[in-house]
Amino acid sequence: MHKVYTDTMKNFVAAAFAVMALHACKSGKSPSSSTTASTEPVIARYGQYPVYSPEFQYVYKKNNANAQDAYSNQSIKDYLNLYLNFKMKVKEAEELGLDTASSFKKELEGYRKQLAQPYLTEKSVTEQLTREAYERMKTEVHAAHILINVGPDADPADTLKAWNKISDIRKKALAGENFNKLASAYSEDPSAKKNGGDLGYFTALQMVYPFEDAAYKTPAGSISEIVRTRFGYHILKVFESRPSQGQVRVAHIMVRATSGLSAEDSVAAKQKVDEIYKRVKAGENWEQLCNQFSDDVNSKSKGGELPWFSVGKMIPSFEEVSFKLENPGDIAAPVQTPYGWHVIKMLERKKLESYQELEPSLKSKVSKDSRSELNKTVMLQRLRKENNLQENSKGLDIALSKADSTLINGAFFRSAEEKENVEVFTIKSEKYTVNNFLDYVKANQRPKKGISPQQYMRQLYKDYVNASLMAYEEAHLEEKYVDYKMLVREYRDGILLFQLMDDKVWSKAVEDTAGLRSFFNKNNANYKWDTRAFATIYNVKDQATLEQLKKELGTEYFAVAEPKIEAVSYDSKSVALSTDIKKKADQSIPALVKDKNLILELATSFGKEENTSIATQRADSVKNYLVSRGISKDRIRFAAAQKSADGKGSLAFKFYSSSKKVLESKFNEKAPLTLEVKEGAFQKGENALVDAVEWKKGSYTLEKEGRVYYVVITKVEEARLKTFEESRGLSISDYQNYLEKQWIEELRKKYPPVVYEEEVSKMVKQ
Repeated sequence: MHKVYTDTMKNFVAAAFAVMALHACKSGKSPSSSTTASTEPVIARYGQYPVYSPEFQYVYKKNNANAQDAYSNQSIKDYLNLYLNFKMKVKEAEELGLDTASSFKKELEGYRKQLAQPYLTEKSVTEQLTREAYERMKTEVHAAHILINVGPDADPADTLKAWNKISDIRKKALAGENFNKLASAYSEDPSAKKNGGDLGYFTALQMVYPFEDAAYKTPAGSISEIVRTRFGYHILKVFESRPSQGQVRVAHIMVRATSGLSAEDSVAAKQKVDEIYKRVKAGENWEQLCNQFSDDVNSKSKGGELPWFSVGKMIPSFEEVSFKLENPGDIAAPVQTPYGWHVIKMLERKKLESYQELEPSLKSKVSKDSRSELNKTVMLQRLRKENNLQENSKGLDIALSKADSTLINGAFFRSAEEKENVEVFTIKSEKYTVNNFLDYVKANQRPKKGISPQQYMRQLYKDYVNASLMAYEEAHLEEKYVDYKMLVREYRDGILLFQLMDDKVWSKAVEDTAGLRSFFNKNNANYKWDTRAFATIYNVKDQATLEQLKKELGTEYFAVAEPKIEAVSYDSKSVALSTDIKKKADQSIPALVKDKNLILELATSFGKEENTSIATQRADSVKNYLVSRGISKDRIRFAAAQKSADGKGSLAFKFYSSSKKVLESKFNEKAPLTLEVKEGAFQKGENALVDAVEWKKGSYTLEKEGRVYYVVITKVEEARLKTFEESRGLSISDYQNYLEKQWIEELRKKYPPVVYEEEVSKMVKQ
């Protein structure tokens, strides 16, 4: 199987280094600067290619600065060894021309734009907006609003109409009319009809910035000024504000009930969580109940404890209930989320974190928030001055004169023969001509209403200037910022390495079946099963339930309620399948494909004009039909044909399962926690209950923490080597490592590595 990598490759290089095997380095004296194309000192070479000391120092510091042995001689040499392996692989990718492929260039350009974003922002403004957001997060505002829709590019007439409408509504609100009733009557926010425009409590970074700004600047009990956002015009009424609720830490017991669950299973899940809640409230031990019954495998062994979270970090329904719990030990009634049902217990609360702790995440949110437009405006002003943008009035006049009625229809066209090379403006020494601008107009025009061609052309000109300033800045980032230059290089090399590693190692290990099997055969001693007990564990509420369970276990197959397919009636004596019978048969296929433990039983009742033989033949025809659709004949059985009471023939579809898990539904129908079943093959140390009994075929009864456990071992298999299929995942991973090691050895012959001790020593001293 392929190794798993994140879709972003920000830390790709470090991750790649981590999986590379260490190799010994050759050493020698550092060459003089005259032997290199650069004046920078060289710390190592691979073949004729140098690794410059500043480059390596940058990468080493980035990935090792916090290591305990950072800057020791051994640490530097080990990492340099890995870095040389990495550089050789990248060089090999270049030799193969992977860096010239259009797919590579497109992918790199995408990452380059992502990496550029932090540098295309005004840091002082970002800091100010981040500080403001944090200060606002200290308070939560309860407000309602009324919205009149009008788009950002609406024509003046529509804009004025919307303005007049919201103005009239505001006058009514200021005159004392009930705000919520006004919202229900006039607001064009669809939810207002139900909630009267009430938004509940919110805090910074949860609404668009102009709206948030108005909410925080309007005193409690007051009506705001008219606010325009991209949605239209708003007025707000601020009811009250309260301090931030901070963060909470809770524990939960979860009963899984995801979408798509059958009605029967949904009811069973609700009954189960209600029973758990009842027991918790009655004082039963939380940790024991959680460990026994929670379906959250990540938290059940820790008493259901979850990490700290604040508003907006969890599923809303879960979050709302959690924050309503006031004191440690408080327990909420079951709440439903998309994952299932939860019983939530408050552990502790804490106040809003410090600015220093929240700053990184706040900056990221601010950069994506609508307030980022303020940042962009300030940055463009700086870039105009910094890059000495100079406009040429003559060229601008020529450009604006090209506007005509086709522009506002989105059909502006300029002949290819028409050349206008007069400058419109310059950014430093770079010239932007009428020709360039009109190309931009042609590519970016959109149909516009309620605006003159000349006005729209001026708007496009402004957009073009701003876009050109940002593009110029982005194109020169590597000259201004060393960090950006190194990041782009890392991503470039990482993409090349990823592609070549996939060709040489990852995909090859999966696709080279013969090579993989040969590797497995040579190393099969490494793939073993310890002694395993094949067991089923029944967790029952008491001894009486266990006795009832034992009676049920005498059956090989257990009836299941789902799927449920209605019987189909027929009148004909023909054994040929009717359309109705085929439809019913088709309904059974998805369940049989999904659950390999299911068995389908066909039960026939024959009418007064039929006999057992005809009914049996009809059932056999259904079986043959299902087999033709891919269902194994071993998973279809027949019930003895019966004569029908009403004289009409019918065919019933009944399902059974070989899995003991289905007994849970039957036993838990009235009391949800009556029975839980776990089946599997267990090695020593994998299950405490199986470890506690004798490892021999048989059944064993244990009592623990008020529950009865019935452990049935059907087979004990002695330690043995795994088969090829059983070890496939692990052997593929090992084969990948083997292929990579071989490849590195080949690369080191092609690009002999040399390390210069003098430069290594300088790093150690520094």
